[in-house]
Amino acid sequence: MNKNKLGKSDIMISNLTLGCMSLGNDLHEAVKMIDFALDSGINHLDTADLYDFGMNEEIIGNAIKNKRSEIILTTKVGNHFNKERNEWFWDPSKKYIMQAVKDSLRRLNTDYIDFYMLHGGTLDDPIHETIDAFEILKKEGIIRAYGISSIRPNVIREYVKHSSIDGVMTQYSLLDRRPEEETLDLLHENNISVLSRGPLAKGMLSNRSETVIENKGKEGYLDYSYKELKEVNKKIAAILDEDTSMNALALKYVQKHPAVATAVFGASSVRQVQENTEHDYSNSITDDLYEKLQQITKANRYDKHR
Repeated sequence: MNKNKLGKSDIMISNLTLGCMSLGNDLHEAVKMIDFALDSGINHLDTADLYDFGMNEEIIGNAIKNKRSEIILTTKVGNHFNKERNEWFWDPSKKYIMQAVKDSLRRLNTDYIDFYMLHGGTLDDPIHETIDAFEILKKEGIIRAYGISSIRPNVIREYVKHSSIDGVMTQYSLLDRRPEEETLDLLHENNISVLSRGPLAKGMLSNRSETVIENKGKEGYLDYSYKELKEVNKKIAAILDEDTSMNALALKYVQKHPAVATAVFGASSVRQVQENTEHDYSNSITDDLYEKLQQITKANRYDKHR
């Protein structure tokens, strides 16, 4: 598996990332999934303090305690939560970030975080205060690099303009091509890496796409109707060759853009990790196939989340 530089930092991340939100609370099973991912060449794990109100970070902290040096670890901040009451509110303040990072370090059983992201963001946030918090943590060596997780083009532009972020995690897939119009080129031009989340579109671009669309696609997906989802699925399946799965094609599609450093997939079983790692990702899809896939799908636009 190839490794790509994260923005202007010295961090190298695998071109596939294990998104850990769905690992569950069984430590034994989580260890098996993480170990399988590492053995497959993945070195990057993504979590957030809000996932299971801190439990996800604790599970990962226990799972990686003897292999921390092998892993690039990402977590996120900004959702001020109360574990006892299962409540949270948006809080990108400097005060909260400086406290929350200590809690994440404790739960993750580590003394540093490789990549720390703001878990959302709006134009109404105290953006300069948020940036100042990340810059202090970076200067102190508590974090190695920072970025934001956002699908809001206007927010992304503000951070590009005013901060030294090294990466942006954003939703991007064959069925959600919105970043192609407004953010991918901008980030690439500014040497900021994209971490593509949701590349399998909730499983609608997976090996079980037909079943998933029947179960989850009845109300459509973004600007696709249920009927359109079924039609697109058939057209994509028709151009698959015998050596490429639907999972691999979906992951390779988002990796084609030079801004994308890694595709972040979620998994709740070893089998799901295997489905996403059993193919060769060292070579990208051809320009011809890339164009065919773009002709089959929509060049969506952001009309909300601005």
